Amino acid sequence: MTDSIVNTLGAGSGINISALVNDLVAANFQARNSTLNRQNQALSAQISSAGTLRSDINSFVEGLKTLATGGTVSAQATSSNTNIVRATAISGARLSGVSTQLEVRQLAQAQATASAPVADRTAAIGTGTLTLQLGTATTADGAITGFTAGTSAAVDVTIDSSNSSLEGIAAAINAADAGVTATIISDSAGARLALKGATGEAQAFTLTATEDAGAEGLAALNVGVGSTLGTAAQDAIVAVDGTALKRSTNSVSDLVDGVKLDLVAASVGTTVSLTSSTPTDTLRQVVNDYVAAFNNLQANLRAQTNAVDGPLRGDAAARSFGAALGRLNLTQLSTTTVTGAPRTLSDIGVSTNRDGTISVRTERLDAALRDFPEAVEALFANGTGASGGGLAAAFQAIADPAVSASTGLGATIDRYTDQQETIAEALDRVASETEVLRARLTRQFSSSDAQVAAYRQTQALLTQVFQPRTGDN
Repeated sequence: MTDSIVNTLGAGSGINISALVNDLVAANFQARNSTLNRQNQALSAQISSAGTLRSDINSFVEGLKTLATGGTVSAQATSSNTNIVRATAISGARLSGVSTQLEVRQLAQAQATASAPVADRTAAIGTGTLTLQLGTATTADGAITGFTAGTSAAVDVTIDSSNSSLEGIAAAINAADAGVTATIISDSAGARLALKGATGEAQAFTLTATEDAGAEGLAALNVGVGSTLGTAAQDAIVAVDGTALKRSTNSVSDLVDGVKLDLVAASVGTTVSLTSSTPTDTLRQVVNDYVAAFNNLQANLRAQTNAVDGPLRGDAAARSFGAALGRLNLTQLSTTTVTGAPRTLSDIGVSTNRDGTISVRTERLDAALRDFPEAVEALFANGTGASGGGLAAAFQAIADPAVSASTGLGATIDRYTDQQETIAEALDRVASETEVLRARLTRQFSSSDAQVAAYRQTQALLTQVFQPRTGDN
């Protein structure tokens, strides 16, 4: 009987209450925590995948836009003599069959004058008012023989004691922003006030001084009839297919449609041929580069929407974009009416493979570039609309709904983020419930431990009472 009591009481001691409580609490919430954490990880993967795909689509759009607007795939203007005139295609222009003969008979130039030298550029010259007037001038033997004021109002420049030196006068003229630039040029004879207008015969100018009494001297800077010129104001004269035309500058964008001309030198009697040519080698490379970029985008999309383990396998926006991407190869990209000319990527040899990737049939692309180079160029033009406006516009039309914040991947990211916030709140609640249960079990087991301790004291007492004594009969 004594052995039975002792063994029973001894079983209630030495328990690690803290470890026991932790194990019980963990077991109680393990399933819920595992489920919530698994859902949270899945949502993180979906958010990351949707963000990556959206970024890839936007980058593809920007790349096609840059291609369409950069001019590398557009027909280029070519001058037969760049020492006389240089030609470039205006951004966005579509050159077709340009064939023009140019003759640069005269370059545009600006009126330029210089005053008599003064010994000290910082010394006062005089005070009063300098009046600048733009207009047209007649010249002979390097001097102004007549002047007709233009329609713009004259500009008065006040010269007082604070700016009456040659340096001060130059600064005041420049501050007036009257179409004439002032600088100071110097040599061994002294400093001169140099004035220069804009190019064009209507940009000639006069400078007339009204002097203050007792502070005369500004009249020495006058420019007018009788003044000697460094150069006279004149227009450029260019004969376009034999017709002489004038322009006020040497950079001209309105003589030949879509072409900017930079006049380099006048050469009367020399004809320069202006033509256009489609960059077929560049277009060939662009088609191959597009195929490679498309396949990279398609591979990423396929991985994200894989039916087995793709993070976006159930996302409607991603699936819809994939379907639209598959149809892009057959989308009409130009409105050409030339018989046999390509209007789709498929027409120039871009074919769709079974796995959704695309490839180039080289012989068909070469034939299209040979027979219809301008039509191939038009496929990459900078237009608008889902059909007929070029590849960039067609891709933009399927990209916009795909990345939309209301219905596309933007909305997908927002939806998954909201779900993740809900899970975070649920995890917070589980954490709170965990601590409540931990506290309750700790109290319960502490009470039990106290009872066990009391039992052990009783055990010790009973052991002493019933312990056989040596020498008892």
